[in-house]
Amino acid sequence: MTDLSRALHRRAALGLGGATLSAAGMLAVLGVATPRNAFAAAASSQDVALLNAAIALEHEGIAAYQLGAESGLLTPDVLKTAVTFQGHHKQHRDELAAAVRRLGGQPVAAKGLSAYAADLGAASLKDQAGVLKLALKLERGAANAYLGLIPSLAQTDFHVLAARMAGDEAFHAATLGNALGEAIPQKALIFG
Repeated sequence: MTDLSRALHRRAALGLGGATLSAAGMLAVLGVATPRNAFAAAASSQDVALLNAAIALEHEGIAAYQLGAESGLLTPDVLKTAVTFQGHHKQHRDELAAAVRRLGGQPVAAKGLSAYAADLGAASLKDQAGVLKLALKLERGAANAYLGLIPSLAQTDFHVLAARMAGDEAFHAATLGNALGEAIPQKALIFG
């Protein structure tokens, strides 16, 4: 059983009926710990961990575009697009960090650029196509990650944020696929 499925199982097990909910609400007001309060704390902690994983993906995306920009392998038009997409990832990171802080957590820090270069195999990039293929792989992965994040978050007010970010990542992937001359997929439901 995964951590996510355990949390969902706990949520179902801790569901309380109407009369019990009123009693639990009264105990919460009095500052007495209740199973529902314990679940809320666990759900917030889980959401912080999930949102921090998303922040880590954004850090990686920001670094990948930085490495591409500094590589000298991109034409001016492609470089402009890469810097724009990097800006989107910075905005995603900032929105996610704000969400983590709202939940009382600390956003995960970025690694150094050299660590990302090693992780991403930047030394093997020899031309613009290689840089674009790396970016496309990361963007597709990010779109799928955000789609998986939506049902995993206990705080439903973050669902729209994750969905909007999935849309951005899918747009990035479509743009990069087009730049690489990839054929338009013939089947729908490309992501997820």
